[in-house]
Amino acid sequence: MDRFDSLILDALQGNARLTAEALAPLVGLSPDACRKRLARLRASGVIEAEIAILRPERIGRGLILIVEVTLQNERMADLDRFKARMQAAPEVMQCYYVTGNADFFLILSARDMADYEDFTRRYFFAEDNVLRFRTSAVMDRVKTGFAMPVATDG
Repeated sequence: MDRFDSLILDALQGNARLTAEALAPLVGLSPDACRKRLARLRASGVIEAEIAILRPERIGRGLILIVEVTLQNERMADLDRFKARMQAAPEVMQCYYVTGNADFFLILSARDMADYEDFTRRYFFAEDNVLRFRTSAVMDRVKTGFAMPVATDG
């Protein structure tokens, strides 16, 4: 990855809808060169996904929760089962298997507390392997997104 790739990636993190024509003057390459680089970055997996970030309250899911989950057993089959359940749960926006006091951190959305309580009954209380969970409700979305610094080679 060179400086041009870094510039392209940095621009796309701000707006994934930028075309090669729009990227060209931003990075100092021709649109055709940008198109080729974009294709390579996508094919190599450097660009993992291009997504739309929705405003939760505008779609009726204004309650965002951060949940620490601790499992009773951490056998591979138990971990894999929990991971699969979280991947399949539409309420779960992000799920991280972590080190430390908890086993997983979840970021999820709910319509309201009753909706979240229903989620806990289905995914935590009904799961024998969930030892405990601790929930924090988000009061303000100070910064959201997936953008990260892109290293350049010089």
